[in-house]
Amino acid sequence: MGMTTPPRTLAEALRARDDESLAGLLRARPDLLSPVPNDITQLATRAGTRASVVRALEHLDRFALQTAEALAVAPDPAPYDTLLALLTGDGQDDGTARDDAGTAIRSAAPGALAVLREQALVWGENDRLRLVRTARELLAPSPQHPSPTGLGPTVAEATAGMSPGRLQEILVAAGLPATHDPVSAVASLSALFTDRSRMGELLDTAPVEALSVLDRLVWGPPYGEVTPNPTPPVKWLRDRGLLLPVSTRTVVLPREAALHLRAGRAHRVPEPLPPAVVAAATRDPQAVDSAAAGQAFLAVSTVEELLTSWNGGGPPILRAGGLSVRELKRIAAVLDVSEPIAAFWLELAYAAGLLASDGEADERYAPTPAYDDWTELPVQDRWVHLATTWLSATRTAGLVGGQDAKGRALSALGPELDRSAAPEVRHRILAVLASLHPGTAPDPESLLARLRWERPLRGASTSAGNTTDLRSRIALWTLNESELLGITGRGALSSQCRALLDSGPVKAAALLAPLIPEPLDHVLLQADLTAVAPGPLERPLADTLSALADIESKGGATVYRFTPGSVRRALDAGQSAADLHAFLAAHSRTPVPQPLSYLIDDVARRHGHLRIGAASAYVRCDDEAVLNEILADRRSATLRLRRLAPTALAAQIDPASLLEGLREMGYAPAAESAEGDVLITRAGIRRTPPRTPPAPVPEGPPVPDGTLLGAAVRAIRAGDTAATVVHKETDGTAATAGSLPRTTPAETLATVQAAAMTGSAVWIGYVNAEGAASQRVIAPVRVEGGFVTAYDHTADEVRTYPLHRITGVAELADDATT
Repeated sequence: MGMTTPPRTLAEALRARDDESLAGLLRARPDLLSPVPNDITQLATRAGTRASVVRALEHLDRFALQTAEALAVAPDPAPYDTLLALLTGDGQDDGTARDDAGTAIRSAAPGALAVLREQALVWGENDRLRLVRTARELLAPSPQHPSPTGLGPTVAEATAGMSPGRLQEILVAAGLPATHDPVSAVASLSALFTDRSRMGELLDTAPVEALSVLDRLVWGPPYGEVTPNPTPPVKWLRDRGLLLPVSTRTVVLPREAALHLRAGRAHRVPEPLPPAVVAAATRDPQAVDSAAAGQAFLAVSTVEELLTSWNGGGPPILRAGGLSVRELKRIAAVLDVSEPIAAFWLELAYAAGLLASDGEADERYAPTPAYDDWTELPVQDRWVHLATTWLSATRTAGLVGGQDAKGRALSALGPELDRSAAPEVRHRILAVLASLHPGTAPDPESLLARLRWERPLRGASTSAGNTTDLRSRIALWTLNESELLGITGRGALSSQCRALLDSGPVKAAALLAPLIPEPLDHVLLQADLTAVAPGPLERPLADTLSALADIESKGGATVYRFTPGSVRRALDAGQSAADLHAFLAAHSRTPVPQPLSYLIDDVARRHGHLRIGAASAYVRCDDEAVLNEILADRRSATLRLRRLAPTALAAQIDPASLLEGLREMGYAPAAESAEGDVLITRAGIRRTPPRTPPAPVPEGPPVPDGTLLGAAVRAIRAGDTAATVVHKETDGTAATAGSLPRTTPAETLATVQAAAMTGSAVWIGYVNAEGAASQRVIAPVRVEGGFVTAYDHTADEVRTYPLHRITGVAELADDATT
């Protein structure tokens, strides 16, 4: 902790950090905590593994990544001034714009370097900056893996293995003194390429065509193919070492020469600052909130309408999981939306735990018991539940209709729709929207550019065989879905969503509640057999009206249409004609039209005129003429009817099929029980068993909280103390911990007893019940009954150890605890 000499390794650099800095590393890279490292050395080793470094690089913004890329092509180690020169250039081609960019880079570079240091991707003092080896390997150039900077290998790397004779030829052609020492030859050529004046003089003698070749290679890729007999311009460049051979047909522009041509810059366009988000429109914040509230109410109504239509049982589940295309089209028609939007509502209801499989042999989807609890909540609380679910859900409805890695179609509610990046993209999009002035609707392209700057390495994805920019697609879906859900209104973030992100669900619901229209207790009946609901209806009224009429159109006002089928549906649910007349008279602000009264009476008069039971099935009717009419109808042939009595017919199909068949023929039969009573069909009784909503698929280890971070840092520190402690050998000389100490049982007992009496710490070797050996630093408290109870500095807790499992004990050196 009190290190005065520069660190020689990453482990030493981490050991020199304070606890807060170590906690910051573990917070930024939570994968390092799985499991908690035993000591600092193990932490440094894990921080340098390929998988962990790749994950850390993917979380860098563009300028921090450009800083790491510059270090990857800089000498190792590199002074800060060298790094800054690679980012800003050597100033030889500076104009006003370039000078302004250099100022921005110089201002942003310390912050970018601090981020790299915090994440243990860079270590060392400013005069000896080192990029961790794995990151250098990932970002450094090679023929198989070109550098993101477009730079090639150094002269020393490109000439490795070249014959001394060939090196002398290059030196002579470049006007340099010949030498038989390959090291001196490489150094002489490198010095030429890094000397601006001499390099300028050399290029002044180059043919114009040769300069054109350099222009094509300077910003990458730096590799080119040549024929066995190259053109004179290429031969001129090759003879002078400006193109060095990689193979018999491939040459490369060495890094030093490319940097001269680039005026010292590692990147063509450094991006120290995030791109600004352009406002597409500026709207009144109150209008935004009102529009978002209206859409929020519509979202709740749409989910309710969807699941109400499945009250009697939803569509079957495909054998591979999910909904068929035909069922998705049917649902889209019911909701009067496009299929992608219908898939979004389905996925949202499923993620919210309102919809699930019923688990039966003939597996179907149905609402869950949680749906009934959800419908009892106020509208604003129902919306908050949907919005919070959407924010954290990894299921991505936009993928529906695409294909997985094996070319199979991705279906709604099916597998393979989880994308772990979705929650982060949604939060980032909303964070950018929240940073804008209230009422500002951003330009989508500028928003995507900002997102790519924040996470440049995480844009492309190969999930499900898709190599397109998945994060950009999720971002565009996020903008559309947030508008559908009422997160935004007219493209701008609403106040209720700002409250949801900043203060939580309670505040968001409180802001939304005044904007939700009050439910109405009336409708307007019209003479064309329609009813107009000028706003949202109270639940009992809406439920009864939905059974009595079909929704014809939705919007600011909902139009219901009465048909013989809809009236029969209400009668099937147990309503009588008198009940329906009374209901309409009580809830209509206009008189009940005569055509509607006639429709109800006419359907009721015929309803139940036929009685169906099980024979397998039978039909009975007091009117023999009706039965004669049915038997004479050719359409009844499939029902396989025969007369049992003047008023009864028997069928060889089940009652449900017979009931449906007669309805298709235009009759209005009613089912009856074995006792002869009419069976009443009630909606809303099909529910799945209690179900747990699908858990989001995490993108990586969760970010630990402060308590876990503190405990992890203490454990790592304690383990490091045990691993690096200095102990005394039996002859009194000091030695670092390595192999386990070895002492006799008598010496072990005497040493731990003395330590318990003096309150000092000792170093022990210990073998557990599984035979695993470890070394620990303990402070004995009590020794009795063949056990030693001590505070274990390694585990940072009090433990009891059997004495017979201690291989040996040694005292700590005098400076071990300093």
